[in-house]
Amino acid sequence: MDIDFPLILLVLTAATGVVALLDKVWLAPQRQARAQQLIADKAHPEDIHKAETESFVVEQAKSFFPVLAIVFVLRSFIAEPFQIPSGSMEPGLIQGDFILVSKFHYGLRMPVFGNTLIPTGEPARGDVMVFFPPDDPRYFIKRVIGLPGDHIVYRNRQLTINGEAVPTQELGGEPSWRPQKIMAQEQFGDTGAAVQWMIGRSPVTGGPVVWAGPEGEWTVPDGHFFTMGDNRGNSADSRAWGMVPDRNIVGKAVAVWMHWDSWGDIPSFSRNGWIE
Repeated sequence: MDIDFPLILLVLTAATGVVALLDKVWLAPQRQARAQQLIADKAHPEDIHKAETESFVVEQAKSFFPVLAIVFVLRSFIAEPFQIPSGSMEPGLIQGDFILVSKFHYGLRMPVFGNTLIPTGEPARGDVMVFFPPDDPRYFIKRVIGLPGDHIVYRNRQLTINGEAVPTQELGGEPSWRPQKIMAQEQFGDTGAAVQWMIGRSPVTGGPVVWAGPEGEWTVPDGHFFTMGDNRGNSADSRAWGMVPDRNIVGKAVAVWMHWDSWGDIPSFSRNGWIE
C-alpha cells in the first residue's frame, strides 16, 4: 500500500499550525490569567507553575510546526528528492539513481490537489518529468514527447511529431560480440536524449528481435502531455495508459545527486550530474 506522504505532510502541518495559533490567541492568555489569579490569591508556587505550563499536545505542536512548515514549503514549492524505481529511463537514468526534482519549473502548484497557483513555465519536448499517471497513485518519471495538440507517430523505432521525424542517430549495440541493446541519440530541439531498445529472441523463430515497445498514433488533447521512457521497449508510458493531465505534474527532473542500489550497498556519487 502506497503512502500519500504529501497529504500526510499537509495534514500534520495544518494541524500543528492550528494548535500553535489557537494557543497564541486563546490558550496562552487563559493560562496567564489563571496564573495571575493564583498569584493574587497567594496560591502554592507549584499550583502557579502548573497553571502556566502548556499541555503536552500544545508543547509538541509548537515544537514540530516550524520544522514541518519548512519541510512543507521546500518539498512543495522548491525541490524534492526521488529515487528511480526501474530501468525504464535507461541508459540516462538507471535504477537506484536519486534525483532532484524542481517543483517550480512548471508553476507553483497546490500540494495534493495539483492546481497551479503561480504559472512559471510549461513542460517542453525532451524534458524529463515526474508525474502521476492517470488513475495511479505512484510517481512516474518519463520524457515529455508530445505537447497539447501534437500528433505523435511511433513505428519501427522512429518517432514522428506533427509530420516531422525526430532526428535519430543509431549508435549500434553494446561493445560485445553479442549486443543486448541498440543505442541511439534523439534530438528534441536543443535537448538530446539517449535512448535504447533491448534485443531478445523471437518466441516464433528463435532469432534475435528488437523490443521496440507498443507502436501507434496518438493525438494529445488540450491540458495533457504524451510521455515515453528512454528504454523504449521496456517502459510503461503514455503508449499504454494514455496522456498525463496537467494537474498530475509533479516537477522537472534536473539532476542526479546520488546512486544507491540497496541498503546493503555503499552510496555512490560517481553518477552525479545534470539530467538531459
